[in-house]
Amino acid sequence: MIHIEHFTFNSFQTNCYVLWDEDGKCAIADPGCASEAEIKELAGFIEEKGLEPECILLTHCHFDHIYGMAVLAKAYEIPVHADMKEMYSMQVTNDTLCKQFGFPMPEEFPIIKTSSDFRYASRAEWVAEGDLLHVGSLCFEVIQTPGHSKGGLCFLERNEKILLSGDTLFAGAIGRTDHPGGDYDVLMRSIFEKLLMLDGDTRVLPGHGPSSDIATERMTNPFLMPFNEPYED
Repeated sequence: MIHIEHFTFNSFQTNCYVLWDEDGKCAIADPGCASEAEIKELAGFIEEKGLEPECILLTHCHFDHIYGMAVLAKAYEIPVHADMKEMYSMQVTNDTLCKQFGFPMPEEFPIIKTSSDFRYASRAEWVAEGDLLHVGSLCFEVIQTPGHSKGGLCFLERNEKILLSGDTLFAGAIGRTDHPGGDYDVLMRSIFEKLLMLDGDTRVLPGHGPSSDIATERMTNPFLMPFNEPYED
């Protein structure tokens, strides 16, 4: 059985999720903790529950989703799973947006000393479509959903019918595509061809705002009406 705790961090009200199994093995999704107080809030919850972090899941690498990534990866000595194309977000998009909004750049994928062999190694572990990430008894399937960013991902726990949709799909909305690396047609294909094909009772946990489910978004999301479908190639 899956357990989920939701946090909202930073000025952009970014959703961060901690997901764990009955044995306390957990994944941290999109840790946008932008201050020491927010880091302490998340770490304090993990300690209070006696959880054992196994990895960080990144739906994408826009700055508001990764402010706490490096600190947590170092603290727990855990890998960070993301799409390799998100190096564009980290190096180009974030530079543009942070200058635009006046925010500091987040630390990139950390280089930490591993406890197993005492060598320094990057904690970024790239994933692709169909990869399965095991966190205790939970299994997160990687779904590549570019459009909001070049390497956008969703993570599906198929047995529990939980979808971490990042900024690809929201309750009643879709991700914006006007930032560097965004593409409206690509985003719409990701949603129509991959996400809307999931079971209707799949719960959608987005990167901002309230949760939803696939059936509700199929029927009521104004951005997903037939006239919004992408152009044919």
